[in-house]
Amino acid sequence: MALDARTGQRIWKTYAIEQEPRPTTKNRAGTQLWGPAGAGIWNSPTVDAKKKAIYVGTGNSYSFPAVNTTDAIIAMDMKTGKIRWVRQMTQGDVWNGGCRGGDPVVCSEDAPDYDFAASPILAEGKDGRRILLAGNKSAIVYALDPDHDGKTIWQQKVGRGGTSGGILWGPATDGQAIYVATTDILRAANGRDIDPNVGGGLTAVDLSGGDKLWFTPHPSCADRTPCSPTQPAAVSAFPGVVFSASNDGRIRAYASKDGKIIWEFDTVQEFTTVNGVRAKGGSINNGGAAIAGGMVFLNSGYSHHSGVVPGNVLLAFSVP
Repeated sequence: MALDARTGQRIWKTYAIEQEPRPTTKNRAGTQLWGPAGAGIWNSPTVDAKKKAIYVGTGNSYSFPAVNTTDAIIAMDMKTGKIRWVRQMTQGDVWNGGCRGGDPVVCSEDAPDYDFAASPILAEGKDGRRILLAGNKSAIVYALDPDHDGKTIWQQKVGRGGTSGGILWGPATDGQAIYVATTDILRAANGRDIDPNVGGGLTAVDLSGGDKLWFTPHPSCADRTPCSPTQPAAVSAFPGVVFSASNDGRIRAYASKDGKIIWEFDTVQEFTTVNGVRAKGGSINNGGAAIAGGMVFLNSGYSHHSGVVPGNVLLAFSVP
């Protein structure tokens, strides 16, 4: 949706699924189902001032029939909201978290749930070529050409991927490489606990050709219970340094040239806060580090989905 910033008046409204939903079939409980549905937009639009366009990533279908705007990057006209082009990366992904082991008419157990959870990144390669970068839960990074209807320039797989895995809340780029953290969560045999030895890691991929430059695995966190080595939080970068946080509550700084960990801080501890509220850090998920004015700001504490340690603190770091 586009709104007039002065008055709030709606200028245009565009649905990721253009078809009107209709009754399809009934499930075993006799409930009438409707479709198509889904293509949720989890991310903020990316603005392309040159093309007068915005780009969004979409999630999977929620019900049958499947449509071609799910698990896709969509370009919309900035002035009218009209869809200019769609690049779908996974076809037929009708996945619903409530249907596992349920009625096959209601859901597809083979659907991979390959959402684009994070905003596409509009960048410029070393050769001056414009690139639209996006990663999804398949653990694949895609480089698209925004000047030629989203044509694929290259793609690179950086992990296993899965319904709670792959790339979640966003890579970062410094114009030389794209830095991608992976979740790749693996459940233990009981189906509840998270395997402390599998998941996480940070990969650097060359912006121009899509080649892997380096990979740094998540250090072991088996020294604590519970432990999740996964790195779902958004990555942040500035020249020379990349920040990536993990569900075991640690924030790390990596050297962008080789992936060496140059700084680490464990947020799972109690803090004396400036407003006098008792606080403790925990798992770090969703938003990553914010960098401004020589400071790094980070939320710590997350207990939903793959988060394992709740908390309630905002931390600010500076150079000693």
